[in-house]
Amino acid sequence: MHTDPPFSPSADPSLFPSPDPHVADLARQLLDEIDTVVEVWLEYVRPVRSPYASRVSEEEFRETAWQAFELLLRTVARMPIPEPIASVSERVGEQRARQGVPLATLLEAARLDFRVVWAALVRKAGSEHSAQLVNSAYQVWEAVEKHVTGIMTSYQRTVLEMGRRTADERRMWFARLVDTEGRNPTVVADAAHALGFTTNAEFLCVVSTAQDSTAMRKAAAELRALDVPVQLQELASDVVLAVQLDRRTTEEKVLDKLHDQPCGVATTRGGLAFVPRAVTLAAATARALPPEATHPRRLEDSWLDVLVHRADDVARDLADDVLRGLRTADVAQTEADRLLETVQVHLAGTGIVADTATALYCHRNTVQHRFGRFAELTGRDVRRPEDAALVALALRAAGRRTHTEAQNAPHHE
Repeated sequence: MHTDPPFSPSADPSLFPSPDPHVADLARQLLDEIDTVVEVWLEYVRPVRSPYASRVSEEEFRETAWQAFELLLRTVARMPIPEPIASVSERVGEQRARQGVPLATLLEAARLDFRVVWAALVRKAGSEHSAQLVNSAYQVWEAVEKHVTGIMTSYQRTVLEMGRRTADERRMWFARLVDTEGRNPTVVADAAHALGFTTNAEFLCVVSTAQDSTAMRKAAAELRALDVPVQLQELASDVVLAVQLDRRTTEEKVLDKLHDQPCGVATTRGGLAFVPRAVTLAAATARALPPEATHPRRLEDSWLDVLVHRADDVARDLADDVLRGLRTADVAQTEADRLLETVQVHLAGTGIVADTATALYCHRNTVQHRFGRFAELTGRDVRRPEDAALVALALRAAGRRTHTEAQNAPHHE
């Protein structure tokens, strides 16, 4: 059976012939006509360049083209390449990236170099050296591709560095905004510029203390894709998301994207200067979440829990002081539980005795009697607003302590 030998360039020198000295000589001659070559290229590339013509001056465009063609012709001519000619590919890639020139358009213009150089070489070669020129076409193409690759690599590296620098600057300004608590108008204005925020807009601030903040990161990415101004970053042990709201981006729509993320949520109506305070309140809400929480929770639904959490030691003392009368030997546990249930239902509801009675399936006089008994044992009458507020705090503190004790209790299998 016949087996083809493995491919090897050295096995057939005709596949990759050595550069023809006549072609190298033609390239050297074109160096003396480089101004003409550049003018021809400028005409070819004008339609390609038109979308970004305002970003790159005519003088700069012509100068880098001149250096690029000197690089190509010296490469084909096998001549030494001095600086800054040797680094023109990398320099063009970096400059055009910073000028915002689209990469595809930039590479399209650079690849026109081959057509222009080849046409000039054909004209110089005439019929006498056309065969040698065809055999050396790969050398011209390789020179152009090396130049294009250098541009592309430098462009992509610069874009990556610019993105990292921009992200670092955004993180720095947001952290500075929070650190100064929005009190410095200059910092607020500079932060708005760096973050792409509007100073007088409304904002939604979300904070998660959970290790898994996948939903927040996903929501931030989706909002950015919709051109919504957002900032997501870690502050201390928290993950913070700030979203600028408008008619299109509402609080409800943002929270829909966070439906399975336990987190604290606070809004601000006073502009960017109030975002630091909203972050603080959202963080307090997140820390007050019950252990079993699986969804976002708004500050306005969590004030009692936040107050209890922020005043942890005092809250425990408050619970002991207010509820101590229910824990005496004279009060049966069943009675204490029944009184607590009645008070909790009343405070969580409308505050109307008839509604509380309906919720508990008992007569309103029964509810009144229980309130009287609760007041007798604790000294606090939940029908009085001041006492009701203290009892509500005490109940939240007691509930929080029960959760904490249950978590810390040893588990036996």
